[in-house]
Amino acid sequence: MLFERMEKYDYEQVVFCHDKVSGLKAIIAIHDTTLGPALGGCRMWPYETEEEALEDVLRLARGMTYKNAAAGLNLGGGKTVIIGDPRKDKSEAMFRALGRYVESLNGRYIIAEDVGTTVADMDMIHAETDYVTGISESYGSSGNPSPMTALGVYSAMKRTALEAFGTDTLAEKTVAVQGVGNVAYALCELLHKDGAKLVVTDINQEAVNRAVAAFGAKAVAPDEIYDVDADIFAPCALGGVLNDTTIPRLKVKAVCGSSNNQLLQTIHHGQMLADRGILYAPDYIVNAGGVINVADELSRYNEERAKHKIGEIYGQIGKVFDIAKEEKILPAQAANRMAEQRMESMRHVSSTFLRAEHSLLTRR
Repeated sequence: MLFERMEKYDYEQVVFCHDKVSGLKAIIAIHDTTLGPALGGCRMWPYETEEEALEDVLRLARGMTYKNAAAGLNLGGGKTVIIGDPRKDKSEAMFRALGRYVESLNGRYIIAEDVGTTVADMDMIHAETDYVTGISESYGSSGNPSPMTALGVYSAMKRTALEAFGTDTLAEKTVAVQGVGNVAYALCELLHKDGAKLVVTDINQEAVNRAVAAFGAKAVAPDEIYDVDADIFAPCALGGVLNDTTIPRLKVKAVCGSSNNQLLQTIHHGQMLADRGILYAPDYIVNAGGVINVADELSRYNEERAKHKIGEIYGQIGKVFDIAKEEKILPAQAANRMAEQRMESMRHVSSTFLRAEHSLLTRR
């Protein structure tokens, strides 16, 4: 069954990681290394079943391949999931054990933080391997990538607004933000400075209260966010929120947010949005700021260089919209096509003989 899935979407490697003493149960999935070593975050989540964890890591790893390719990075796609509760199951031994598994892959996979993990967790992994990004600034790294992810979402939202409304100004635009975690809070800060009106929701009431106090945002219950009269809907929490039930409720002209896999079914629900006149900004283009930022660490981190590269997301999302219009396809299909074309061109380049592979990792 696993090999059938790997063959269907051309995965290269799946590694099951176990350490009895620390309680580590993790899965590393490497989808594609055509463009370079696989880079992708480490998610820690209390999955109900091992099958659910496997499904998540495979889906996320493939998404990273497309994200990195579309962002113009010389990196492939991979992902790690740890089965466990990040609030109570973490330990130094666990992350150091995981670091040894990452080291054993000899640079084929570079790990970073994701949902449920932190910079401090990456530091513990770094005790065992150099193949890690998003570590503390004391190591010459960039630290928490959330503000940079938010900067990319903000750039993408401005270009999406230009496409949907004829101007890229977000002043006086109403943005409905679903989830107010680290990335979304930083996004709200940028939007507030721009003069946008914010409507927010989160299952964490403290996060909602913080946004209301800081930005004068209007708060609504989690399920009410789909019914808000707004200009832009920004999903910044869970995946699969754009589906048969929620799309008919939306009262917006565009969707642009930071969460991964927003469309429950890419074509079906992408078409539903298009039929309702709602412009969809493909999520892995929109939220690429974080991975662009941590990728810069591989060449000795430079904040201004990273910000400049993140600013190019404005143009990248514009290319997606242009391809979609020219070829009469959905934006999600256009984003995939753009990523696949870059990978295909590099497959021909990589067929040229090299005695030793060039390494991106210069922090050693």
